[in-house]
Amino acid sequence: MAKCDICNKEISFGIKVSHSHRRSNRTWKPNVKRVKAIVNGTPCRINACTRCLRSGKVTRAV
Repeated sequence: MAKCDICNKEISFGIKVSHSHRRSNRTWKPNVKRVKAIVNGTPCRINACTRCLRSGKVTRAV
C-alpha cells in the first residue's frame, strides 16, 4: 500500500539510534495519498506520493 504508482517510492529500512546509542530497526514510509488522476486519458484512482503531486507529475481529475 505504501508505494507510489508514479515514482515507485516505497518503504525504506534503517536503524534508529537513541541518545545512548542503542540501535533498533525502523522503517520510513512515504507520504502516499490515494488520488483520482488521469492516466492514459481516463480518470482512475492511483496511489501517489506528495512529492509527485507537488511537482506536477500527476494530473488530477476533477
